[in-house]
Amino acid sequence: MEYVAHETQPHNPNSKTRVLFASLVGTTIEFFDFYIYATAAVLVFPHLFFPESSGSAALLQSLATFSIAFVARPIGAVIFGHLGDRIGRKATLVTALLLMGISTICIGLLPTYAQIGVAAPILLALCRLGQGLGLSGEWSGAVLFATENAPKGKRAWYGMFPQLGSPIGFILAASSFLLLGAFLSNEEFMAWGWRIPFIASALLVFVGLYIRLKLHESPAFQNVLNKQTASKVPFKDVVSTHLGKVVLGTLATVCTLVVFYLMTVFALNWGTNVLGYSRDDFLKMQMVATLCFGLCIPLSAMMAEKFGRKRTSIAICILTIIFGLFFSTFFVAQNAVSVLIFLCLGLGIMGLTYGPLGTILSEIFPVSVRYTGSALAYNFGSILGASFAPLIATKLAETYGLYAVGYYLCIAAAVSLFAFVCIRETKDDDIMC
Repeated sequence: MEYVAHETQPHNPNSKTRVLFASLVGTTIEFFDFYIYATAAVLVFPHLFFPESSGSAALLQSLATFSIAFVARPIGAVIFGHLGDRIGRKATLVTALLLMGISTICIGLLPTYAQIGVAAPILLALCRLGQGLGLSGEWSGAVLFATENAPKGKRAWYGMFPQLGSPIGFILAASSFLLLGAFLSNEEFMAWGWRIPFIASALLVFVGLYIRLKLHESPAFQNVLNKQTASKVPFKDVVSTHLGKVVLGTLATVCTLVVFYLMTVFALNWGTNVLGYSRDDFLKMQMVATLCFGLCIPLSAMMAEKFGRKRTSIAICILTIIFGLFFSTFFVAQNAVSVLIFLCLGLGIMGLTYGPLGTILSEIFPVSVRYTGSALAYNFGSILGASFAPLIATKLAETYGLYAVGYYLCIAAAVSLFAFVCIRETKDDDIMC
């Protein structure tokens, strides 16, 4: 798709409140949609879409569909990155939100294996593919829109608002399943109750679209349009000129995503199926721990603003390695207090790693290819760090024990530590160019 500005357009500034709320609400919706799938992939889909397999095989097949979205995300990064760097952040954000929302609603309407046979898991996989494509364009665009509208000295603070959508979306997702569990029997929940969060997401999508359609383009990208300097083929320019930054950005993302999916999808599966905690009890503990996740995001953003992105991220990676060495110490059966401490520590560390990440990925690329570059780095990082993390962790835990999962986390943190050592400090850079 081509766009050329034939005349200079004045920039209409967005209000601070609208920018921050639009960045937050969109990612909240996206992550709500994503997390209800993650929860259902453990609790529901093995029974309704893969019933012909044994219990463990059905779970692994269900988690495999969870991984499909991550494999699709680099493709979405190229598509939405091209749109974001050619026609603008606003239009691309609206499109990404629509794709994610429609895919999620369709999951709630799917027939099960008992109704249409093998076509059911195939359709589930296709919807999951749509979710992955939508999220690949949403996250990067929301972070860019926030940081490119930020005043001087506030980019890390603005850039963390889209990150807050993750814990908020998780709390909404977990709450919806807890409410369903409270008011429905297990039979009712498995028969039709699980569909409610997927279909109800339509309301959230409508709210997100309404807010985003009222935004103006970011000042940094409006400047590109006015000067007619938009990249003709952003993907080509990124690969030919900024490939090293993509690689470092990818590696920097790995730790964040490994720790998150270990503390959510893997922990929920292991805690309910192996350690013996009930679904409701474990979801409640995860919700409490998610508050630590949310509180640590602005904390790390303030640290990145004061001490720099590089030093802050290096320190957090070292903290993650220490946590990984003690991974199996607290995650035990018949001790809810110990598990709650484990979840709070893990998701708190997740918040620390996540807070400045979006700002870092946006600042290392020039504005003309910033959407494509940051989207590629984040989504390739999703493949390495998140797509198979629940599967790898499950196999490690079954074969060697939970301590091996901790070592897996240590390796992921060491990979990101290496990347942050190599990435230059961007705190004082001018992101208008």
